[in-house]
Amino acid sequence: MSSILDKKTAGTVFSVQKYSVHDGPGIRTIVFMKGCPLHCAWCSNPESQEFAPQLAYNSNNCIGADKCSHCIKHCSTGGITVGDDGKVCMDHSLVHNDLSLADVCPGNAIIVYGEEQSVDQVLRRVEEDERFYARSGGGLTLSGGEPFAQPEFALALLREARRRHINTAVETCGQAPWSVIESCLPFVDNFLYDIKSMNDERHEEKTGRSGRRIRENLAKIKEAYPKMKIRVRTPVIPDFNDTVEDIAAIIEFIKSLPGEKCEYEALPFHRMGQPKYTNLGKTYDYADIVKLDDELVDQIKKLEEQYKNGE
Repeated sequence: MSSILDKKTAGTVFSVQKYSVHDGPGIRTIVFMKGCPLHCAWCSNPESQEFAPQLAYNSNNCIGADKCSHCIKHCSTGGITVGDDGKVCMDHSLVHNDLSLADVCPGNAIIVYGEEQSVDQVLRRVEEDERFYARSGGGLTLSGGEPFAQPEFALALLREARRRHINTAVETCGQAPWSVIESCLPFVDNFLYDIKSMNDERHEEKTGRSGRRIRENLAKIKEAYPKMKIRVRTPVIPDFNDTVEDIAAIIEFIKSLPGEKCEYEALPFHRMGQPKYTNLGKTYDYADIVKLDDELVDQIKKLEEQYKNGE
């Protein structure tokens, strides 16, 4: 594939985040891509799950119907009304994802998650901070959603980034056809790879898919590229995988993989994505759960340390 064609390849991106230090080595720019085959009940990026651009409403930014009523006048379905606080209320079932509503909102209370961009457009933004990459060993991280859910776009981004000597990382749930992952492997420097549970029945109940293919793909990556830098990560979720036995089983699995040892990190549950559910008109199933038990967190940290030290 020529560089010209790769540069023109387009996909749907919902955010570009600069100066990240938690999503791969060094200082990185994260490109968040729309679409995911999993629908995790705790997802911190619910705006990433659907492939198409989505309308969202943040009432905190509404300047009030007494000062502005553009969206009410623009909406012909009755999906926008005035609330008791004087701000507008949006019924997502009635506005029918009318993206043009965002164009008439001066306060940016109504926004659109997702925009089609070309590989060249994305990488020009990434290259704005290339001086930081050189000093820190950072670069580009593809995230989402699931980057491999937009296979042509992901491959073109990674291939063109390699041409431009940009270090690459992919944050993936691993739920993708092996042929898609295999085609991208020559252009990936690092993986951030989620293993959520070894219990396939529970995995399917909470994410919509079994975890079998995810584990198989990780094993295939290690077989094909035994020196690939991989950090396996587990979001520790209440009533899903929040036991020492759950985490120990995942660690035993990654110990069995061929090639160089993977890094491992357990990520404690948080609710930082909760406001996005409200903005999208969705229900957040974990609204009443504050945090994990402190003793459990300490036990999991001990398991991480034991694995790191080869115990």
